[in-house]
Amino acid sequence: MTSAQLAKPTRKQRVRTLWISDVHLGTRDCQAEHLAAFLKRYHADRIYLVGDIIDGWKLRGGIYWPQAHTNVIRRLLTMSKRGTEVIYVTGNHDEFLRRYSSLMLGNIQLVDEAEHVTVDGRRLLVIHGDQFDVITRYHRWLAFLGDSAYEFTLTLNRWLNHWRSRWGYGYWSLSAYLKHKVKTAVNFISDFEEAIAHECVKRGLQGVVCGHIHHAEIRQVGGVEYMNCGDWVESCTALIEHWDGQIELYRLAEAQARLVGEEQAAAVLETGA
Repeated sequence: MTSAQLAKPTRKQRVRTLWISDVHLGTRDCQAEHLAAFLKRYHADRIYLVGDIIDGWKLRGGIYWPQAHTNVIRRLLTMSKRGTEVIYVTGNHDEFLRRYSSLMLGNIQLVDEAEHVTVDGRRLLVIHGDQFDVITRYHRWLAFLGDSAYEFTLTLNRWLNHWRSRWGYGYWSLSAYLKHKVKTAVNFISDFEEAIAHECVKRGLQGVVCGHIHHAEIRQVGGVEYMNCGDWVESCTALIEHWDGQIELYRLAEAQARLVGEEQAAAVLETGA
């Protein structure tokens, strides 16, 4: 299933808020075409870019910037010109932007964190989340080492999905699958979620929207509504606030499967007619 097929609907869906994080523009594993197609499908009052949108770490070692990555930036700028408020929350891979916090560029605001109030009045902390990652904060060399190992699994992921696509299968993330199965990764995710939920309790907030760990999820953690956008490298996920205040976790793989099912049902009806 191609991103062009997913972008087929011409009528945009009106939503209140979109959250995306960990796009990692400037890397070979960024799923920029899928993200551009996703953004085309929605008209949002506000979009939060929840950190690591541009990968400054990778760009230090050489420039990789194909047209698809420029198209994502253009799409966001177009949304901003058409009235969408764009709030860019900085992360650790785009930390070079943190020196410009509170900068306003037209309808785009650069911040280190934000507070979002849903339609039904819930107050949510919006933050990338690297501040709650002990390795990133205190053992930076380990973070770079882990980043290299992670890149290797992403290379395998890219190769695998190339062949899956050629054989007509949808997107599937090997790296996300391994993350769910390896005990240390599961423990790291759990510690991260608990630390960030504790911060929300301290601030008297009802929930949090974050990124950083590339693990999309909506669940209750210690009475706090914990929501993670995931990423556009492995899992291609986002969070969507609808006009009733409900927040939905969007997964590309599920959207692809749904579209295939609809096309098959339409084909059966056509054959029957």
